[in-house]
Formats: sequence, structure tokens, C-alpha cells
Amino acid sequence: MSQHWASIGERGSVIGMTLMVAIQRYLGRWPFRIVLWPVILWYFVMHGTARRASQAYLQRLDPSLRQRPLARRWQSYRHFLTFGDTLMDKVAAWSGDIPDEKLAGKGIEHFVTAINGGRGGLILVAHHGNLDVVNALTERHPTLKLTVMMHTRNARKFNALLERVTGRPRPPIMEVSEITPATAQTLAEHVQAGGFVVIAADRMPLSGQRTQRLDFLGDTALFPEGPFWLAALLRCPLYALACVREDGHFRIDFDTIGDTQHLPRRKRDAWIAEAMQRHADHLAERVRRHPLQWFNFYPFWINDMDDAHDDS
Repeated sequence: MSQHWASIGERGSVIGMTLMVAIQRYLGRWPFRIVLWPVILWYFVMHGTARRASQAYLQRLDPSLRQRPLARRWQSYRHFLTFGDTLMDKVAAWSGDIPDEKLAGKGIEHFVTAINGGRGGLILVAHHGNLDVVNALTERHPTLKLTVMMHTRNARKFNALLERVTGRPRPPIMEVSEITPATAQTLAEHVQAGGFVVIAADRMPLSGQRTQRLDFLGDTALFPEGPFWLAALLRCPLYALACVREDGHFRIDFDTIGDTQHLPRRKRDAWIAEAMQRHADHLAERVRRHPLQWFNFYPFWINDMDDAHDDS
């Protein structure tokens, strides 16, 4: 079996990451990219798990890559480069350097409508695109109460670096692996007061948590039940938030998935199963439009987990 994504530690030293951020902030985009290419090549060569996972994913989108190994590796390297490129956008987002004219899509309008409605909610996100850009939205609403649930232990260096170089703290973060009945009650009070909770819904949960097998890009993958159970328990609106680079802009989508306020207990399981597959279908649609912006660099499909050590 392959490594669980949560056990794959953060790579790179603080000194190296600080240097890359400094180049981006003070020299600009192209000097950053010139330095980025060999750095990403080193990661591409040394990080076999991520490289194999990237190629397995890209082959699902373009099966012809199976017979074209050079094209497959080149496309995978571009996948890695796109991930490295998001570092610039993260720094710009947390520095407040993304102007309004760079934000596109109906998501901004929908987000404002949800905030002004006075009801809190649960927001599902995925590792597709760059959600740090949404910081540009939250700054428009200083009274917005936002809590982010995420697994932070394998990205602490980078999170600390972002806060240090930008001088701005990230929203309150709750460690997703440490949810207890008490924290669930805290989240319920947060939502009832009009706040929003953000949680990723596209990664296999930590050991001991429940999953469902869903169809995703033509194969079977494990998705976490936790976010959807949380939505059912909180009895609140459920939204999906996405942000991708598109034609020189950041396209933001903010859509309603459902509302569990009046969900009967007897229908909870059926609703969760249907909502999870709908979420996976929507994610697949977005991934097909922007394939190089999906950043799950570990064996994602069930069939890939047993083949994770094949040479690529």
C-alpha cells in the first residue's frame, strides 16, 4: 500500500523557501520562474510518490499518454511547475497585492449574498487552484467570521513563512485531526452566529475516519464522509468554493450544494451519499477544465494505491 498523504512531510528548508519568496517579491515573476525550474526539476526527480501520482492522474485525463512516456513525463513536470507557480499567487494574496480587476467569476457576488443573508455555513474546498487568493475576498468583509479546518502538520514551515513575509496572519485554523465533541459544539455556535467553516473534501481522511467509494474521472476513488456528516450535524447551508487561474485572472466560483437545516435523520445517509457524488462530479468537471491546477500529488484512486511503487 502507498503512503497516506498526511504522512508525506513538508519538503524544503525554511532558508530555501525564504529565498524563493524574496526573489518573487523583489525581482518579479520571471526571475522567480527561472530559479523555480531547476528547483522543481529536483523535486520531480527525487519525489517518486508525487511523480507517479501525477502521471497516473494525467493518464486518466489523456489515456494516449500511456503510449507516450516522454510526453507523459513532460506533462507531469509541467504539473509540478504549475504547483510551484502558485507560490507567487499565495504571497501576493496574503500581501494584499491582488487588485479587484484580477478577480473574475460570479463567485464574488454569490459569496457576498451568502454573507449578507446572515446565516453561517460550511464551505467545501478542494486542492484545485489556489484558495489563498480568496483572502482578497475576506478582506472586503472585515466582520466576516471564518474558521479553516485543515491538516497543518505537514505544511507548518510554509504557513509560518507566509505569515512572516507578508506580516498578515491567516484565518483561525482548527486542526482537522483533533476534532472532538467539544470542537463540534464550538463550530455549531460559530455557524449559528453567522460564521463560516471551510474544510477540504477531496482527500482521504486520517486513519479511522469513514470514506465512500465514488466515481471520479472514470475510476473509483475514496472521498471523506466527514465534511458531509459535519454539514448534516450543523444543519446549515453547504457551499462549494473554487479559485483557478484563467486567462490572466483568478476565476472564483461559490455555489450552493444544499441546506441541511430541515434534513430528516432517516434521510441523512442517502443525502450524504448523493451530495458526495455530486461534489465529486463538480470537482471532476473543474479538473477537466484546468487539469494542471489539481494538486493532489499522492495515489488517489483505489487501483493506484496498490500500484504506487511501479516505476515511472
